[in-house]
Amino acid sequence: MKSTVLGYGSLVAGFALLLNFALPAISQTRAAGKKASSQDCPACPIALKGGKLLTITHGAIEKGTIVMSGRKIAAIGPDASVTIPKDARVIDATGMTVYPGLIDSETNLGLVEISAEDSTKDTGEPSDEIVPQLHVYDAFHAESELIPVSRLNGITNAIVAPDNTDTLPGQDAFIQLDGGSADDMLLVRDLALPLNFTGDQRRNQSGEKRKFPSTRMGMAAQIRQALLDTQHYRDEWAGYEKKKASPSADKDKTPTQPKRDLKFEALLPYLEGKKTIVLAAEQASDLEAAVNLAREFNLKFVLNHISHSQPVLDYVASLKVPVIVGPIYEEPKPDERYDAVYSLPAQLYQRGVQIAFASYSAHDVRNLPYQAGFATAFGLPYEEALKAITLNPAQIWGVADRLGSLDVGKDANIVVANGDPLDLKTEVKQVFIQGHEVPMSDRQTRLRDQYSGR
Repeated sequence: MKSTVLGYGSLVAGFALLLNFALPAISQTRAAGKKASSQDCPACPIALKGGKLLTITHGAIEKGTIVMSGRKIAAIGPDASVTIPKDARVIDATGMTVYPGLIDSETNLGLVEISAEDSTKDTGEPSDEIVPQLHVYDAFHAESELIPVSRLNGITNAIVAPDNTDTLPGQDAFIQLDGGSADDMLLVRDLALPLNFTGDQRRNQSGEKRKFPSTRMGMAAQIRQALLDTQHYRDEWAGYEKKKASPSADKDKTPTQPKRDLKFEALLPYLEGKKTIVLAAEQASDLEAAVNLAREFNLKFVLNHISHSQPVLDYVASLKVPVIVGPIYEEPKPDERYDAVYSLPAQLYQRGVQIAFASYSAHDVRNLPYQAGFATAFGLPYEEALKAITLNPAQIWGVADRLGSLDVGKDANIVVANGDPLDLKTEVKQVFIQGHEVPMSDRQTRLRDQYSGR
């Protein structure tokens, strides 16, 4: 069921893209009334005028104007209340819906190109289960063809994470989906660390010699040992620094410096609560075991997946932490209601839990808004669904001062579309990232244009 629904969504999106041969251009003029192109003055302000603005933080403005200048939002409000700079390029957005760029809270963008071809995949390190010293930014491929595909549907930012085959697989990065290089696109390099406890990390594949850990007990013991070793490493270095700094009777005897260990150094900021652990579990028993482990070491965490943890949602709410949900198209377990996974976002919201959506993919990032739309059919209020792909993830990942809503001073990551952002029928007409009008093309549109005349 999962693959059928996901495949249908991708198929519909693909047909919509391939059949839409001639999208109407958005009318663009100078404030003085002259015809303009996007290349006339790259540094000039840009004003979107007359559209419906979904601000997220202060409601919808039916006929509004938003001005972008210097990569930021410089002004926003009803048409009559916003003064457009004389040198601005004015884009007539009448009949359009304007909203902040969407944020996907877990993807493999830039780490995989063709899922069936191992040479194009850099998502996991199979040689060890505990590898927090790995950094997504070392493998991030900024030229991935999947990035413009995602961008064309309004996704402007994403978490890039390793896959979940290891318990501690390496550190996530936060990216924007536009830039001249990987350095430009990597906004936060080591943002968070996944701690996976879903069962997929057990080394008990059939036909292979069993490796440790092959049980949930082994997974927990292995993580616990890594954290205890990190504590010991921290204490060793603290003792060394103390001895080095203190006066000694024996001036000729210098303390021995401990050996550096990248694994423990990577874990230290998480052990000390300075960075966030992304705690992934699906079923209730795994969830509670993982949370107990995190609490044992006072880890700062958000929850991830919990797709089949409906029996303990009150417990989840009591933790007072955000939850990353999705994909919500998974089939229910034999003992679950048919809508158990579909209604999970609404059930969490009703209990006061802050949620954000994730695609957990590289190929399905473009379907992120449809996950939020699907959840509204099962009880999640529309405004909350929209927040779950804009402001909520910005707050969860500590970038709400820059992203997640249409507010003055925030990055000009803005989407212009001809309808509801959560509706499959809506076409995105233009995307701006930090005020840059990104090209509305990808490999699919290039192939469309190449062969449409034949």
